[in-house]
Amino acid sequence: MHKSFISALAAGITLLGTVATSHAEERLLIGSTSSSSSHYSYFVAVNQIINNQVEDVSSSVAETGATVDNLRRLRRDQIDLGLVTTNTGYHAYQGLNDFDGRPVDSRLLWVYTVAPQNVVMRADAGVTSLDALEGVRLNPGITGSATESTTEAVMQTLGIAPDYVRGSTTDVVDSIKDGRIAGYVKSGVGERLDGSTMDIATFTPIEILSLSEQQAATLQERMPDVAVVEIPEGAAEGAPAYRTWAFGVAVHAKPGLDEETAYQIVKAIMETPEPQANAFSAVKGADMAKMTLEVGSVPLHAGAARYFGEQGYEIPEALQPAQ
Repeated sequence: MHKSFISALAAGITLLGTVATSHAEERLLIGSTSSSSSHYSYFVAVNQIINNQVEDVSSSVAETGATVDNLRRLRRDQIDLGLVTTNTGYHAYQGLNDFDGRPVDSRLLWVYTVAPQNVVMRADAGVTSLDALEGVRLNPGITGSATESTTEAVMQTLGIAPDYVRGSTTDVVDSIKDGRIAGYVKSGVGERLDGSTMDIATFTPIEILSLSEQQAATLQERMPDVAVVEIPEGAAEGAPAYRTWAFGVAVHAKPGLDEETAYQIVKAIMETPEPQANAFSAVKGADMAKMTLEVGSVPLHAGAARYFGEQGYEIPEALQPAQ
């Protein structure tokens, strides 16, 4: 009898220990992108921060096909959070474009970088405004990229019809250098021009086109999947300030991610910038909270909203957590 009681007690303690261990080790899988991408390195840093600083959570990183793949995995409950560009995230949430009839209910945690879409022209092409791109030979972005599809949508919205030329980055850069095409649209790196644009600018004077106030207002009204951003002077040596459209690169979560867990993850990420900057240089000096609230395109996860609210940020109506 006494032995039976002790055995039952031991079994109960073991069961309680198992429950406690299970609770203490909430396991999360993070969808990233190709391991050859610098963004993958960023997610490795994020993973380390979560494992080192968020109690009762163990996370790991999965190499994936990036945004669209991650959204589909979130819908199938195969990952808990992951990389999503804000424009495609909006399409998925609203059930548009590739997600027509099959929306994905993901929630925003934070935006870690913004990709301004720079319209870069040869200076001698004589094109000084977006309106003047009508009929001009322009590469809208690398074939199949978010830049390409977004550029075409922006131009259509603004009523401008360039003569589009397709090609790889190498082909396009060479074509601009030798004057076969007038320019291209290329994602920037934060508030700087990217390496291929700087390569062109080494021997070919360039001009970066800016949205007019009216064009910016039109995009803000009719294209909620993109943001309009102001780039200060200095994107390249001698480059003046300009205004352009952009999308962010964000981390989205499945709606069912525990609120406290989401809160603790966002808190750790916002308050530990150095490892992120070491892994992904565009994060250095970035105000990720401000970017998140300016560029985010779907409702915040309740845990993320709680953190930003506690920090005194005003959350836009469009980003208020969905019920």
